[in-house]
Amino acid sequence: MGVCPVCNGLKKVDVNCENCTNLMEEKGRYMDYFDDYSPYMPIDQMKLEDGIPDDYKNRQCPHLYRCPACGTDSVILIGE
Repeated sequence: MGVCPVCNGLKKVDVNCENCTNLMEEKGRYMDYFDDYSPYMPIDQMKLEDGIPDDYKNRQCPHLYRCPACGTDSVILIGE
């Protein structure tokens, strides 16, 4: 099992907004926003249900980034 460096505070990933080029804010794992119990489900199980092809197979952790300036959301895959 891999370890996500962003989830574990080992690394910060800066992402610029595609829309306005401002620095986006990391808002946590993408699948934590699915429903009330998502943050408590096993991570590998959620990767199989999140609709992102191959994130489980490629050992990637999807994170939600939001632009504070224009409100654009992006899902960024972080290598584990």
